[in-house]
Amino acid sequence: MSELEASVPFAQSPALPPSPPLPRPERRQRGRWLPSLVWLIPVVAALISLSLLIHTLAERGPTITVTLRSADGLIPGKTPVRYKAVDIGLVKSLRLAQDHSHVVATIELTSDAESFSTDDTRFWVVRPRIAVSGISGLETLVSGTYIGVDAGRSEVRGRAFTGLEAPPVVTTDASGKQFVLRAAELGSLDIGSPVYYRRVQVGQVVAYQLNPDGRDLSVRVFINKPYDQMVTADTRFWHASGIDIKLDSGGFKLNTQSLATMLLGGVAFQAPDDSKATAAAGENTQFMLASDQANALKASDELAPTLAVLYFDQSVRGLSPGAPVDFRGIAVGQVRSIGIEYQRDKKSFRMPVIVELYPSRIGLGARDLADKQHARGIADVLNKRGLRAQLRTGNLLTGQVFVAFDFFANAPPVKLSLDTAVPELPTMPGTFDELQTKFGDIVSKLDKVPFDQIGQDLRTTMASLEKMLGNADKLATQLNGDVIPQITVALQDARKTLQTANAALDSSGPMQQDARRMMRELTRTAISLRTLTDYLEGHPEAVVRGKTDQETP
Repeated sequence: MSELEASVPFAQSPALPPSPPLPRPERRQRGRWLPSLVWLIPVVAALISLSLLIHTLAERGPTITVTLRSADGLIPGKTPVRYKAVDIGLVKSLRLAQDHSHVVATIELTSDAESFSTDDTRFWVVRPRIAVSGISGLETLVSGTYIGVDAGRSEVRGRAFTGLEAPPVVTTDASGKQFVLRAAELGSLDIGSPVYYRRVQVGQVVAYQLNPDGRDLSVRVFINKPYDQMVTADTRFWHASGIDIKLDSGGFKLNTQSLATMLLGGVAFQAPDDSKATAAAGENTQFMLASDQANALKASDELAPTLAVLYFDQSVRGLSPGAPVDFRGIAVGQVRSIGIEYQRDKKSFRMPVIVELYPSRIGLGARDLADKQHARGIADVLNKRGLRAQLRTGNLLTGQVFVAFDFFANAPPVKLSLDTAVPELPTMPGTFDELQTKFGDIVSKLDKVPFDQIGQDLRTTMASLEKMLGNADKLATQLNGDVIPQITVALQDARKTLQTANAALDSSGPMQQDARRMMRELTRTAISLRTLTDYLEGHPEAVVRGKTDQETP
């Protein structure tokens, strides 16, 4: 209560008039209930959620699992699955296998990626990698790791897949053919190594494995179109790995394909120049992989090689298995093995060299070898003509030696041994041995030369020459004392004579003047004689009567 109210004394309020009676309430029927606008908001939200759910279920594709060795870089709910840089799925979850050996990734593909669930589809984790085929996956340094896909072509659907450890070298959408090469060793080849045709890269190595028998291995290569048409039945494949350096009896040879093959290796192929095959080889055709180009393009022989043994009494240093056997520069075979054999009857050693000879390379056919009598007749004729095998030096730098067949006119006759399992062919000492023999003969002859007597005679000759030189010196001294002064006086007299002759021949000298006066007198005399002669010719009687005064001209 305020102070003003407290100061006013309490007064009783006047009486109020009676209130009128209240009206009786009227009953009315209740109308229909209308919802409030507040309920519209949750209804719209529910509808939106339902549409999103329906849209999500409509876009959801099949769910698959991929087994990977490691989940490094994979994040559930964030790591995408991509094909040609287009997202086609997402990693939903990761779990460890029961044996702890691998990781199982659950992937949910989109609805339009239904075709990627075929059983031959391949999956792998894309990370930065450095391989033979190059550097890949660098874009993941910015965008992050993702799972790559190579679409399959099978009609069978699958739900469980095993991921690859590395991206496939050749995808299923690549055009070309695969071929299988059988090789003795892998060398420096690896997955992704290039394949060359005439030094142009046309493919690459896609796989290799050791064969079950363990004796060789199979290398699978992929050749791109249209170069796969270059592979025919006669095509030869060889290692083009690194630098192919050969230093043998044929000289120094260097061969390589490119810098990449020098570092990483590769395969090259080509058909021989005389090949007549034109049809392209089929898919998965097998070929042999040679060690180098020379062995790959070596001419094939229609006849199997014939073995023969050659016995040499000389050193076979520098001769190795695989060395060529030629006839006047044409390769007719190669050396298979080299040994040593002790001859008990002669108490000496000899070197058996087994060689492979190709009869077709020297013009002998199957008919010539089928008849043994005919073959023996050919061998006897060649033996009588002096056909012998000889070791020759093919390269002075390396000392490589090869076997050469040739005819020697002075070769001594020998008896052929053709009935043994391996026929024996006659040989001749090598050129180097002949040189050593000749050098030994020269040394023997030099030993017979009487060098002591020659030296004594030379000393006597030198003493005589010294005495002769002394006499010549004395003669020169005598000439200087006696003859030379007289020669000097004679030269002085000759000089005076020449001076007198020069004075006489001088144009202003008295002799020259007297000669000129005499010539003038002779001229006048000649003129007078000519006048007298002319007169006598006109007056011959003047010879008798003399000249008269009337006849004076």
